[in-house]
Parts: sequence; C-alpha cells; structure tokens
Amino acid sequence: AQPGQGFTLQQPQSKVSVTVGETLTLNCITSGIAGPGPVMWLKGWGSGNKTVYDQKNKDPSSRVTMAVPESDTDFTIRIRNIQPEDMGTYYCVKFVKGNTGEDEVFRRGSGTVVSVQEAALVPGMVAAAVVLCFLLLLGLFVALCMYRRKRQGGVGSPCPARTVAMGSFSSVPLQCCAGTPGTPSEVLDAESSHPPSQQSSKEEHNIHYADLQPLPLAPQRGRSPGTAPTEYASLRVAAK
Repeated sequence: AQPGQGFTLQQPQSKVSVTVGETLTLNCITSGIAGPGPVMWLKGWGSGNKTVYDQKNKDPSSRVTMAVPESDTDFTIRIRNIQPEDMGTYYCVKFVKGNTGEDEVFRRGSGTVVSVQEAALVPGMVAAAVVLCFLLLLGLFVALCMYRRKRQGGVGSPCPARTVAMGSFSSVPLQCCAGTPGTPSEVLDAESSHPPSQQSSKEEHNIHYADLQPLPLAPQRGRSPGTAPTEYASLRVAAK
C-alpha cells in the first residue's frame, strides 16, 4: 500500500468547556499508513498558530502530556492547570516530509473549541465566609459595648473615697459628696441635721463625722468672695 492510502485522523470533540485549574483532555485518534512525520497539536491556525504538543520534542516539565505515552495511533493529550489564556481552538495535525525536506501538513482535525470558565465558589467556602463575617461583627459589637461600659464606669464622683478611723471602731470608707460648682454640697443623711440631744431616745446612737475641707479653687459664678465650698459626710454606727 502506498503511504497515505486509507489514513484517517479523527478529532471528535467540537467544543469543550473547562474550569480554571482543571485538566483539559483533547482527543485525537489516527489509523492507516502515512509518510514519516510527526503528529502535533496546534492552537489556532495560520500564521498566528502556536505549537502546544510536538511528538518529536517532548518536554518532561511541560504541563501538556500524552494520555497514552508511546502510542502510534492515540495522540490524545492532557493539559494540566488550565488558565484563561488557554482558551482557543486546538487542532490535531499530521505532518509528512515534503520534497524540500520540511514537514508539511498532511491531515488535520476539524478543531476543538476550548472555553475556560472561572472557578465557581464552593458552598462550603461561602458558608465559611458568612460565619467569619458574623464572628467579626460580633467581636466588634462586644468590643464597643465594653468600651462604652468602661467609659460610663469611669464617670463618677470628682473626689475619691476616704477611710476614717474613729476610736475603737474599724476604719470605714467615706465617699465624699461634693455638689456642683454652683450649688452647695449635699448632706448624706437628713437626720444628721438634728442635734444629738433630739436623737437620744432612739435605740441606736449615731456618731457624726464632718470632714470640712475646701475644694480646689476654680472660677465660680454667682458666689460671694471669700466663701469656700465644703464637704460634709455622715456616718451612722450602732453603739455597743
């Protein structure tokens, strides 16, 4: 039989869709006898084509490999880690030596149009992203609440509590109660305004302690000169 008689090249896939990062498989099967020459895969046709696979020049590091290595009839290839730039039309081509010694096209397939799609979000990834956003918002809310509580807890009496020791009684903390700059100090216990003689009939004897100290000087409005605000505290202790 003469070379080329009964030779066929079948490229059955007309269109293939693949996702970014996946492996693309392009099928090409030959049968019959042809003259010497390689089978190659080309991307595009004409002057702008690009060699994707060359049977003569095998690169072990290439991401394009034969599905059935060393086969003389099955020239199916696999392209790993597909990227958007791999989109295009691929041709399986049989070459033979021409009169000039150069490889010439003998048969070519009908071409396979390859489209590349972006990777879709996995439902698990979406759920994880939602949970992460919820936790971040929850943490921000808790931090805001703690900050506001701290700010509110820090606003109190302008003067600290004092500890007073009286005789044999243990030290008792006294919280001063100073009024606003325009008002006099408040009295903690209304009953302390009465003289001790009026309270002798009660079962409890009250011990009154007054700590009269001037507040820090500050510009005041509506106050006569020479008048200094004072503090007054009352302590009730049961007599033994």
